[in-house]
Amino acid sequence: MLFNSLDFAIFLPLVFIFYWFFLNKNLKLQNFFLLVVSYIFYGWWDWRFLALIFISSVVDYFVGLKLRESEDLNRKYYLYLSLFINLGLLGFFKYYNFFISSFIDTFTFFGIPFEATSLKIILPVGISFYTFQTLSYTIDIYKNKLKPTKDIVQFMAFVSFFPQLVAGPIERATNLLPQFAKERKFNYLKAVDGLKQILWGLFKKIIIADNCAEYVNLVFDNSADYNGGTLLLGAILFAFQIYGDFSGYSDIAIGTARLFGFNLTQNFAVPYFSRDIAEFWRRWHISLSTWFRDYLYIPLGGSRGSLFKKIRNIFIIFVVSGFWHGAAWTFIVWGFLNACYFLPLLLFNTNRDNLGIVAEEKVFPSIKEVYNMTTTFILAALAFVVFRADNIGHAYAYLSKVFSLSVINYPELLPIKTILFLIGFIIIEWFGRKEGYAIEKVFNVCSKPLRWGIYYVFILIILYFSGKNQDFIYFQF
Repeated sequence: MLFNSLDFAIFLPLVFIFYWFFLNKNLKLQNFFLLVVSYIFYGWWDWRFLALIFISSVVDYFVGLKLRESEDLNRKYYLYLSLFINLGLLGFFKYYNFFISSFIDTFTFFGIPFEATSLKIILPVGISFYTFQTLSYTIDIYKNKLKPTKDIVQFMAFVSFFPQLVAGPIERATNLLPQFAKERKFNYLKAVDGLKQILWGLFKKIIIADNCAEYVNLVFDNSADYNGGTLLLGAILFAFQIYGDFSGYSDIAIGTARLFGFNLTQNFAVPYFSRDIAEFWRRWHISLSTWFRDYLYIPLGGSRGSLFKKIRNIFIIFVVSGFWHGAAWTFIVWGFLNACYFLPLLLFNTNRDNLGIVAEEKVFPSIKEVYNMTTTFILAALAFVVFRADNIGHAYAYLSKVFSLSVINYPELLPIKTILFLIGFIIIEWFGRKEGYAIEKVFNVCSKPLRWGIYYVFILIILYFSGKNQDFIYFQF
């Protein structure tokens, strides 16, 4: 079920009304109801994949209990069981055909005939997200950072919570699970805030991402036909498409959760206002970046040890992060490229120079800050070309034109309407850069009638441009 679909527009109010008007005073029934509607929400795509999330939930529920009860030696075996089952399911459904085709290509390259059968495997929506969410639960229990819950309904509702089930944020059990154990009462101000964030998320998706997508798809699908200037604009618009698409989903998810009395973690913090790549990755897909930091980078040694180990750990975390995004060499190269971007910051120990928000005490940035933000954005956008390309050859051909003299040519296609929307979007994001989402407080300087008038204008614009029903990019992960 898509957040930007008529189905969800009917589904959400019905769930909201039943949840608060009929189950307001019964926590157990609220949790059970959320579990049921979450399974309905997920099964809307393909009911067969409900078995996977059910298996993952049941396994980690019982593993969690055993980790609490068992001796030190047995605890490792139970942790390995959770890792084996969860990563095994993820590996089979997401990476089986990739490894088979890679083996065939490798043996063929060396002149050795090799035959293997690929399978027609459908990738379950959101499997990468809920797999990491359940793994964080068992790992935190193993590290004694969390006590397991004995309420299986609470745990299964935590794993399948429909607002963030399909594309995050990837919630830690330490944050979200305890919220299922606390009494929840309707809060009008919290609900209004949630609706505002949903509105902003829909604007990002329908107005920014979907309008950019029309141009981006045309340029990337026919990149051989256009000059470097057109391709550069295509790369820039794809950077805004993926940001509007994914952060828009996160805003809708966080806002929807707030309607039901839950607080999810912030997943994006204006990443395109970053002054270096390290800051960019602290602000982009925060729930995934911190997951890899806590469960992979730090266990590997993090920034401790020799320079070689520091460099090794950086490349491991970025390459694995790229591979998490998809079973293709383009994602691996994208991760490797970002590691290369990060390397100079690591070598010169400047990767933590920009921890605060840009121009924190000022209205406008300095010339140096503008230069740093522009440079960081261009680096990210060029890397996203590899992310978006059909294959490595396509990425190479595309970037070759961008770095050719034809890049100085005027774009052969110029989506004026989309560019005007982007200018307005960037202005709003800039003035709302210190908040959890851009329009949280940015219009509070206006009178109440004017403020609500602005929100209604947003609604009308969204309704006018809706109907394209483009899938969210991160559904494929």
